[in-house]
Order: sequence, then structure tokens, then C-alpha cells
Amino acid sequence: MVSEHAAAQILVASNRGPVTYALEENGELSAKRGGGGLVSGLSAIGDSDGDTALWVCAALGDGDREAVRRGVGEPGVRMLDIDPRVHADAYNGIANSVLWFVHHMLYQTPLEPAFGPEFRAQWASYEAYNRAFAEALAQSAGADAAVLVQDYHLALVPGMLRELRPDLRIGHFSHTPWAPVDYFRMLPDDVAEQLLRGILGADRAAFLTGRWADAFTECCVRVLGGTSGTRIGVHGLGADADFLRERSRRADVEERLVALREQIGGSGDRKVIVRVDRTELSKNIVRGLLAYRELLESHPEWRERVVHVAFAYPSRQDLAVYRDYTAEVQRLADEINSAYGVEGWTPVVLHVKDDFARSLAAYRLADVALVNPIRDGMNLVAKEVPVVSDEGCVLVLSREAGAYEELGEDAVVVNPYDVMGTATALHTALTMPQEERAERTKRLAAAATALPPSQWFLDQLRALRA
Repeated sequence: MVSEHAAAQILVASNRGPVTYALEENGELSAKRGGGGLVSGLSAIGDSDGDTALWVCAALGDGDREAVRRGVGEPGVRMLDIDPRVHADAYNGIANSVLWFVHHMLYQTPLEPAFGPEFRAQWASYEAYNRAFAEALAQSAGADAAVLVQDYHLALVPGMLRELRPDLRIGHFSHTPWAPVDYFRMLPDDVAEQLLRGILGADRAAFLTGRWADAFTECCVRVLGGTSGTRIGVHGLGADADFLRERSRRADVEERLVALREQIGGSGDRKVIVRVDRTELSKNIVRGLLAYRELLESHPEWRERVVHVAFAYPSRQDLAVYRDYTAEVQRLADEINSAYGVEGWTPVVLHVKDDFARSLAAYRLADVALVNPIRDGMNLVAKEVPVVSDEGCVLVLSREAGAYEELGEDAVVVNPYDVMGTATALHTALTMPQEERAERTKRLAAAATALPPSQWFLDQLRALRA
């Protein structure tokens, strides 16, 4: 394990780290390694150039905190035991209930937001949480080290770290959209300024698409008068083709394929519309179900000939608004099945328990993939389905997903608020000739894998050091 005082040359900071710990009944700690773009990226850093890499993250649960207390850890990972109340206020109170809502434009503005004393107390926790990261990075970084700070949870870290260690090369990457300036300015003026100045403490601020980068730049110009010399970059994270293709052919995925085909029923000639999402407010699952219901209503010829396989995996269930949204998804799926279902045909097959192998199985058998977020930084599902699809798949894609910038030309594009328009798009997708579907899928897969996770990370690192 890299000690607290090791002089690392490449540092990554994120709320969630590459490993989590669980405290077993016998008192032992068990570790679970995570996946994703950053994990792949760090593993791509070779030892040949002598760089020492360190990942700084927060202890997220009792198991993580116990691991920190016992001095248990993985090589190259430093986990911060931040006070649980401070973390809860910073993570749920500010990051997920304010910053996420601003960047995804989710507020019901007649009623919210209302920034009162509770917000100010939580904002103080967000500052303290960011400061803990900045101090840990300052302590662990070698001279002239490269520090890559991740996402809206840690927007203040670059500015705080710059004050502590002006010698460092600091980058910040936003994995979410960035709000347009008029929406961003709903935040209290001092908070809006603080967030922008925090990110501008970096040498380089990077985003998933040019659209989000432009929105950030406009906020800086309108609120602060400019970007203070910080360079702005764009890195569109792609799907990991090799991993997906290998993983989607394993035995557990084949088992899930058999089970899903059984649930879909028919004699194998039913069309399948697939969606795979967390029950996140921005994913627009409810309007997707409404559009499917409209398809069955306006095109009755599809009844008993199509099934909507919808995976809506629970997200942020400690927040009431997310619990309510999850319940509405379930209610609407039940309503559609009750109204249209007949013996031998269930119109909506809904699963709410997270199962990656089952998701890959659904990708493989999808005739149509529905990705209709209200707003999304990228949306990797849109990129993964064409890579894994067995027979070719039509992508029905929201123009508000970051992936639209790269995939829009070969997708059937929708306005995510237009239920009738989305129903029409589903019909168009279902009736697309096989040859056109196959050609589109091929082009989508090529675009989706243009910047795989390891290359995505290394590109940022090189750009920061340039």
C-alpha cells in the first residue's frame, strides 16, 4: 500500500474508489474490486516511466471506515475516513440534491430550489469534504505531479489544491452535463462563483462533449468574466469493445438469454425493445413507458408482437424523490401489463435487481434500444448495445444525451419530452429493414468504441502534461 506520505507522480481523486470493503460477521474484511473507465485507465499506466500512481477516494461505508482504521488497503489506494455526517451532507445534500439537479435541469422551479439555512450548513460540509481531498492530495503528490480530479463531488478541489501546491499539474473532469448559464445562475451568486473558481484552479478542465464544455465556458464568461487561462478539453469516453464482447459470451450471460427469451415468449419472432438504466430522475424511464403504451395504442398491430424489456436498477434510494420515482416506474409497468397483456404475452418485462450479466443478455437480443434521457453527460448504454448486439440493433436516442454528439447520425433521434414523437420513433425502429439496421449498427459500434477507457484516461494525462 502507498503510504500517506509517498510521493506519487500520477494521482486520481474521486468520491468512489476502485475498491470497497465489507465487514463480515466473523469480523474479517472482504474487498470487492470495481470496474469502469478510471480503473481501466490507471491499469494502463506502465511502470516503465517510473511513475507512481495513487488513487485518493472517500470511505463510503462502515466496511471502508473499518479498513482505514485497521490500516488495511490496496496498493496505490488512499481512502479518506471523512466524518460520516460531513460526507452525507456533501454527497447527498449538495452533490446529489443540488449540483446533480442543476446540471441535469431537474428542478420543479415553482417550488424548488429554496436555498436557506439547511443548504448553507450542507454547503459548509461540501467545502470541508473538498478540503479533506485537497489536503490529502497535497500531502501525497510528488514534485510536479499530475493530479486528475473527478466530477461534481470535487469541484472545489482544484482551487484548494492550487493554493496548497502551486507546483502541481491539475486537471478536472466533469462526467455530467454542464448547466446552461441561466439555469446555473439559480445557485446563490457566491456559490456559483466558488464552483467555477474551484474548477478554474485546474490547469485544464475537461468534459465529455463540446456542448458541455461550451456551457461551462459561457458560465465562466458571464459570471466571472473569463476562464482565467484554464485550458478546456473534450474527451468522449467510449465503450470497452474487447471487454464487452468477451464478457457477453460467458456462460452466465447465455443462461440469462435463455431466461429472458422464456419471459418474452412467443415462438421467437417477437420484437424486443430494451432499456437498461438506473432509476435516476434524468433517465426519463416514465416517459419511455408512456411512449411504449402509446405505440401499443396507436399501432395495435404490435400487440403480442413486441415486448419491452426494461431494467430499472434502484439508485439513491436514501432520497425520497428517487423512491417515489422508482415506485412510479413499477406502477406504470403494471398498468400497461394490466391494460394490454393477454395470456402468453406480457407487454413489459420489468427487472429492478441489478444484474450485469442479464443486462448484457438483453443487449444481445435487442431489436431496438431505447435511450431517452432528459439530459445525460454521455450514456454508455447507448454505446454498449451496438457493440454487443447479435443481430444488429436500432438505437432510439435522445438528442439530450451526450452520446448524441457521436452517435446521432446513425440513431433514430427523439426529443425526450415528446411521448408521441418517441412512440413514432419506436415504430420506425421496429419496421427498419434488416440490411439498414445492420449497417447502422456497424457504424454505431465503430463510433462508440473510438476512445476506449484506457485511451480516454491516457489522453487526458498527456494533455495535462503537454
